[in-house]
Amino acid sequence: MNIQPIILSGGSGTRLWPLSREHYPKQLIALYGNHSLLQETLLRLNGLEKQSADIQMRSPLIVSNEEHRFLVAEQLRQIGCSFEKIILEPAGRNTAPALTLAALASIRDGQDPLLLVMPADHVIQNVDAFQKTLFAGAQLAESDYLVTFGIVPCSPEIGYGYIMKGAALSGDATTIGRFVEKPCTTTAEQYLQSGQYLWNSGMFMMRASLWLKAINLYQPVIAAASKAAFDAGSEDVDFYRVDKRLFSDCPSDSIDYAVMEKIVTTEADSANGIKGAMIPLNAAWSDVGSWTSLWEVSPHDEVGNVVKGDVYSLATKNSLLISEHRILATAGLEDMIVIETADAVMVAHKDQAQEVKKLVELIKADGRTQHQSHRKVYRPWGCYEAIDSGERFQVKRITVNPGAALSLQMHHHRAEHWVVVKGTAKVTAGEQQLLLTENQSTYIPIGVKHRLENPGAIPLELIEVQSGSYLGEDDIVRFEDVYGR
Repeated sequence: MNIQPIILSGGSGTRLWPLSREHYPKQLIALYGNHSLLQETLLRLNGLEKQSADIQMRSPLIVSNEEHRFLVAEQLRQIGCSFEKIILEPAGRNTAPALTLAALASIRDGQDPLLLVMPADHVIQNVDAFQKTLFAGAQLAESDYLVTFGIVPCSPEIGYGYIMKGAALSGDATTIGRFVEKPCTTTAEQYLQSGQYLWNSGMFMMRASLWLKAINLYQPVIAAASKAAFDAGSEDVDFYRVDKRLFSDCPSDSIDYAVMEKIVTTEADSANGIKGAMIPLNAAWSDVGSWTSLWEVSPHDEVGNVVKGDVYSLATKNSLLISEHRILATAGLEDMIVIETADAVMVAHKDQAQEVKKLVELIKADGRTQHQSHRKVYRPWGCYEAIDSGERFQVKRITVNPGAALSLQMHHHRAEHWVVVKGTAKVTAGEQQLLLTENQSTYIPIGVKHRLENPGAIPLELIEVQSGSYLGEDDIVRFEDVYGR
């Protein structure tokens, strides 16, 4: 069994705002445990080959939003995970095109691996049960089934789609009866009592060639657009960039809608060689799709609270309390969600957790930027954090990693004054180059080409004071950049 893990890491996680933002979404955050959800997704594959001597594991293929590419690559390196390639989507087109790109990338040297398709933002607590179920799925996938994993439900959840069991196959596996949308509470209770419905996990396994056959059969426009964009793409160190213009022509659709819902096994599907199967997965799974979901899967204190950060509480129970930046103090709360970050605080009743997405839409519609980025913004060379701003000025704390360098750039509308707080800065300003150490400073006038580098062995920290008529991040003209931006 030649298994190719495919990690889909393109989501934005707006229901977990304000921790999750467009530029730093939930899969990159350590919401459960010490690692990010992306890292946990990869780590739970360790040891899968022990399920059978026949299993050969390939290095994972990651499909990521182009804007997250350096964050994803860095998180993989932090856990020592070698990876096949990070495929960059220039625009979000949902999971069916993403899987098609990955399938095209996985077929090489005449091999046709089993694709293990996993979103990067799930929590699975019982790794042993998870791996055993994956092995059962691999056996079915080797028999040319498109396999989906259905979660054994433990409650009448209305936030998930469901899949009805079909005819019995080997072991606990069945054919796919039908997919159903998120139900009302009454219907969800009926599904739970019947024992015939499982939650739709969004995880799949199939041969790469079989997926390509199915997507060509059921969604030929997606298949053609994805292939054209992939074929016209190019290698960029750890990344594979698909063609932006061609990929923008690709329709947006999910794996479920595009293919899986169409293979409720019929004679026509069997004649085409397209067969669907579902395997129950009972491994303490959650898609962490809302703050309530996170509260449910996290360890509770003696009164039912989940507490992270600098938190004090009185007469508060069954609540989720997270503080990232300041003291968070509560009194007399029950069944509440309180999330504090450096630039936003969100308070909601647990019953309204699904409405957080609408709050984000309101913030976005009002022209604010807090839906996009945190106050601390990560870049491939390090990060910067906004400290203060006003009319015609802005103050930032900048951290540059050892050996890293910003692009050679110029600004039309702002000047910059840099003060080194820690480390050594190599500064290029026009034709001049100089080294600055702690408590030294320099001034970059408007219109002057400049670059900041860290030649030292420790992080470089400095304070940047910007002044000018326009201070937006888009006032950057790049001349050279080692990161290909």
